[in-house]
Amino acid sequence: MKKVLLFAFALCTMYASAQWKPAGDKLKTKWAETIDVKNVLPEYPRPIMERSDWSNLNGLWQYAILPVGKQEPKAFDGQILVPFAVESSLSGVQKSLGKDNELWYKRTFTVPSNWKDKDVLLHFGAVDWKTEVFVNDVKVGTHTGGYTPFSFNITPFLTSGDQKLVVKVWDPTNDGYQARGKQINNPNGIWYTPVSGIWQTVWLEPVNNKHIANIKTVPNIDNGVLNVKVCAENAASDDIVEIVLKDGSKTVSHTKTIAGQEAQIAIENAKLWSPESPFLYDMEINLYSNGKLLDAVKSYAAMRKVSIKRDKKDIVRLQLNNKDYFHFGPLDQGWWPDGLYTAPTDEALLYDIKKTKDFGFNMIRKHVKVEPARWYTHCDREGILVWQDMPNGNYETSPQWQMRQFFNGQEMMRSAESEADYRKEWKEIMDYLYSYPSIAVWVPFNEAWGQFKTPEIAKWTKEYDPSRLVNPASGGNHYHGLGDILDIHHYPGPELTLYERQSPVATVLGEFGGIGLPLKNHLWQPDKNWGYVQFKNAKEVTDEYVKYGEELLNLIKIAYSAAVYTQTTDVEGEVNGLMTYDRKEIKVDEARLRKINLEICNSLK
Repeated sequence: MKKVLLFAFALCTMYASAQWKPAGDKLKTKWAETIDVKNVLPEYPRPIMERSDWSNLNGLWQYAILPVGKQEPKAFDGQILVPFAVESSLSGVQKSLGKDNELWYKRTFTVPSNWKDKDVLLHFGAVDWKTEVFVNDVKVGTHTGGYTPFSFNITPFLTSGDQKLVVKVWDPTNDGYQARGKQINNPNGIWYTPVSGIWQTVWLEPVNNKHIANIKTVPNIDNGVLNVKVCAENAASDDIVEIVLKDGSKTVSHTKTIAGQEAQIAIENAKLWSPESPFLYDMEINLYSNGKLLDAVKSYAAMRKVSIKRDKKDIVRLQLNNKDYFHFGPLDQGWWPDGLYTAPTDEALLYDIKKTKDFGFNMIRKHVKVEPARWYTHCDREGILVWQDMPNGNYETSPQWQMRQFFNGQEMMRSAESEADYRKEWKEIMDYLYSYPSIAVWVPFNEAWGQFKTPEIAKWTKEYDPSRLVNPASGGNHYHGLGDILDIHHYPGPELTLYERQSPVATVLGEFGGIGLPLKNHLWQPDKNWGYVQFKNAKEVTDEYVKYGEELLNLIKIAYSAAVYTQTTDVEGEVNGLMTYDRKEIKVDEARLRKINLEICNSLK
């Protein structure tokens, strides 16, 4: 009988796999062709705190779209490939949701027999926007926010045999006040297709009731110390955390502390992390109670410092490891033609970072989006500085409104609900990313999009993480001497339009460029494609890029300490990427691009 059931299950799986295919006829990346519905994004989703045992719930689920307020459907509309948003091609659905509907998901899973005496955590990498989770018809939790991971301990609700998992999602996109980045119900220009529902890995993890919940690392290279704080769930006051820091096979430090207490680990002649030498120390962290090992995770950390300082010419410079260091990289939207917010594979996720390094850049500005944990680990390992934006929300998208806000120096009057949501999600994003060494700069606001109470938000951000720099408003409404950075946007070519010589802030060109080149057979739409300027071939684009680079080099001498070029890839109707949206064509002479970029990156050394 067991063999018959297994055979039937195999047939059902084969049938389901045969039924799934990418929806629609828009652009696809080469990685879309390699997706296996039985093995979707199979990599461990949180490598900065990795356990040996886990179970991936990605794959084909049932889905239904119903009006708001309905009960769980008795019949579902079909299958959806998790973790791709319902609007995406790779979901196999490609349908809009809207504020009047809710998206329902359903699947079953089994708990491995060797997890019998463990607590089971149900993890979601990210779901946009309001999520309600039911296990075996019991509501186990609710989460709001589209960009950060969350989890529930589902142990009390498990039964024998198959477990029923249902997820309900509501996402109003720009009809709501929440953070949403570039998503809009009517995509056009610089505004893109909505991303609703599950868009990062869903997974299970077995733990003991006492287990490691979070690791926070803060390097201090001036004192040769790595500060490590390990928080543990349900830990007693005498439970011990053991931290083993390694350089390859060599143990650098073996430290013990009480759970929840910060350990100061001295590192003699520490190896420093930089884009040129992205050295990471391995960490093994163990939790003991009464001498018994209850939890063990693998992690990593780096010794590096980001700061600002006036140079001999009285120009405030960004510094890395106490040396002047020019940050230069692309505006990276993190969008995919087939997966929208979700890269088709981990190889694809890594590809953009590797190409950014190949192009000669040393930094990425992650623009009004937050990535999965693996993306930040890739940046840590490859060696790339990250400027992390807060995804904007609660604002109009009309150019007229934006220009009025900017030129009048106006800020949003947010409702109490909207303000609370911003503060909640910004803190969650910072908590989520705090220990990734690649993160160098926090950017709370962009171009007055939903900008409010800037001095208060910038001050809070700096106090919450004094180890990094704060760029209060990239290209937005500025306040004299606020934060660490004065950020100017100027298209297409670089110019210096604002400079505060007496302020203790570094001046940066937070956006420039936008050189457009539409390439036939690589376009999201046949017409209405735009860049800030447009050219006809790669040579013309490269010539213009090099011209901008030479102009930037002159401005670095008198003011600028960082610059961000728009942008890594084309995105939907925008054709100003260094690569096409499908990543199949590089739109510049890569050798010439790398040459001028390296000259810019090394300009302050």
